[in-house]
Amino acid sequence: MKNYLDKFKLTNKKSIVLGGLGLLGLSITEALLSADSNVLILDIDRDKAKNIKKYFNSTKVNFKYFDSSKINTIENNTKKIIDLYLPDIFINCSYPATADWYKSSAKENTLDIMRRNVDIHLNSYAWTSAYVAKAMQKNDIQGSIILLGSIYGALGQKMSIYKNTKMKENMNYAIIKGGIINHARQLASYYGKHNIRVNVVSPGGINGHIAGSKLKQNKLFIKNYSDNTPLGRLGESEEVASAVLFLSSKASSYVTGSNFFIDGGWSAI
Repeated sequence: MKNYLDKFKLTNKKSIVLGGLGLLGLSITEALLSADSNVLILDIDRDKAKNIKKYFNSTKVNFKYFDSSKINTIENNTKKIIDLYLPDIFINCSYPATADWYKSSAKENTLDIMRRNVDIHLNSYAWTSAYVAKAMQKNDIQGSIILLGSIYGALGQKMSIYKNTKMKENMNYAIIKGGIINHARQLASYYGKHNIRVNVVSPGGINGHIAGSKLKQNKLFIKNYSDNTPLGRLGESEEVASAVLFLSSKASSYVTGSNFFIDGGWSAI
């Protein structure tokens, strides 16, 4: 009988987690390490990175400074990383945003805010993943690329869950995440013949801070969201990481171009 758990092992596989010190990134890194992968974290938080080996209790994790918002230098910076550390698995869970990101609601949004955020978020996701896919092909690596989307990249935002809270819908978020999802489909279509798989994980509401902010989620928002979800709660970062581990491994060897909802059933109703 086959041992199907072996399919999840990532021994001798090299992973990159862009945004690996964020809420989702930490759990994703932990999941990859648990499967015995070597992991390079790319992030801007040098202070948090000082203790990563102790935090994960692992010598298989390392850190390089990488700022996705520096779009003018992102190609050169990506090349420097890939020349030193060409991964079998590339995961982007970064969240670059401008200082005025909170003004991205339809009421407050401006063309300038939209353009700058699309540039540093959607375009950074698209170009880094395209660059990595090309490098994988050139070096005959049958790799896996996983991008972080959102339920709001495929669905409209439900206005009622923000009622009586200080939280707002986000027009630019929907544009960016929708673009990421279809970019992944296009990459999957083009690179499938090279056995390079590209998928998206799209979380629903995750327990933690507000996306793009360090502020905690409003309690009423949590209740409103949970009341509209079949499982009746927000998700946890570990639940997203488990899906990423599946897509990183041989267990998902026939999966590409997919958008995995990790949303407690939100998208089902």
